[in-house]
Amino acid sequence: MSEWVGRSATEIAAAVRAGEVTAQEVVRGHLGRIAAVDGELSAFVRVRGEAALREAGDIDARADRADLPLAGVPVAIKDNVPVAGEPMRIGSAATPDGPQEKDHSVVARLRAAGAVVVGLTNLPELAIYPFSDSVYGITRNPWNRARTAGGSSGGSAAAVASGMVPIGHGNDGAGSIRIPAANCGLFGIKPGTGVVPAELGGDDWAGMSENGPLTTTVADAALMLAVMAGDDSLAAVTAPERLRVAISAKAPAAGVVINRDFAGAVRATGKALAGLGHTVAHDDPPYPVWAATAVTARWLACPAADAEPYLSDPRLETRTRRHAAAGRRFARVRPLRDDDRERLCRALAPFFERHDVLVMPTLAQPAPPARRWGEGSWLHSVVTSLRYAPMTAAWNLAGYPAASVPAGVSPQGLPMAVQLVATPGNESLLLGLAAQLERERPWPRHAPRA
Repeated sequence: MSEWVGRSATEIAAAVRAGEVTAQEVVRGHLGRIAAVDGELSAFVRVRGEAALREAGDIDARADRADLPLAGVPVAIKDNVPVAGEPMRIGSAATPDGPQEKDHSVVARLRAAGAVVVGLTNLPELAIYPFSDSVYGITRNPWNRARTAGGSSGGSAAAVASGMVPIGHGNDGAGSIRIPAANCGLFGIKPGTGVVPAELGGDDWAGMSENGPLTTTVADAALMLAVMAGDDSLAAVTAPERLRVAISAKAPAAGVVINRDFAGAVRATGKALAGLGHTVAHDDPPYPVWAATAVTARWLACPAADAEPYLSDPRLETRTRRHAAAGRRFARVRPLRDDDRERLCRALAPFFERHDVLVMPTLAQPAPPARRWGEGSWLHSVVTSLRYAPMTAAWNLAGYPAASVPAGVSPQGLPMAVQLVATPGNESLLLGLAAQLERERPWPRHAPRA
């Protein structure tokens, strides 16, 4: 295996900039890793072997190579944003199979920074669910192949956690970066609204969806986020001053049961932060009862709009059709309100006047089995989703930045995680606090079995 496989993006880029290794050598090594392990994990739906090597050669020949922040770094792109020259299937056989004319803004920025797109990664059909199975394969968790990698950015998470790439692109409309990050032992951050170009679907899931990074280190996430945002200041990770931290294991909706080990991870994180000099208090956010309904309305109605062009195609999954039909019915009962975000932020304001950061579980329950969920019952997918991954979507509705940070390993041998949340404009604060936790409690950068 290449000596560059398993290295961080920060290390790789520095070496390519300095001429210690070529981008082609780095990419060739990672393509070899993909060939060796992806048959078991199904993280990728397409691997751009020859094209990636050609593009790596272009990086090596660039006169400005020494100035490229991601020089020669292999990156995986979730297959629901355009990559020029490649189909964009969004986890579906019903979507067009023709090549995209131009890159999504985020892809263009990554490439301009020197990153090399080695492939496109798997997701559930139309990015609806928190497990990444599709007609293109069942993406498995590198920590335990019997479990899902999560979703909807599960393909990118599995690719990073297994060392197939150092960084992965994801997007997050209700937790789809943070959920697979938690399942796969990675750091993942959803930026606040407007920090990174979204351009996802018709209306970014009513403004809830954001693009962001999945990485093994906070420094890599900061670097990738800075490139995607076009804001170099985000790459400079600095330890925050003494913060007011709230810890809470309260679910955003009634009836959710939080795994005891996950609640324990929140308490342990609070203890670690107190040891680092932060003021830590137990305090629960005042989640309005109506917020869960507002989130559910968007989770149903927005995919219904995305599915509309494909309803006449018999290849669209039955589960997706039922989800779309439920979305149309739900929208008649509870139409989307334009002021939901403002109302939620207003309800949360007193809490975030008392606290700078909230620490809470990323997941309520461990990762479900890896299986072909799309061929099963729609209701089973919905109930499983709400049972195991209901902790993230409120922050999409609010438009707040939120990150998932590894927080140990459960007795079952799976990663645990906590979620850090702050008010808009505080991505750097979350990155700095996560970096403190990374130094205090280092996590395995890759799955032990990977």
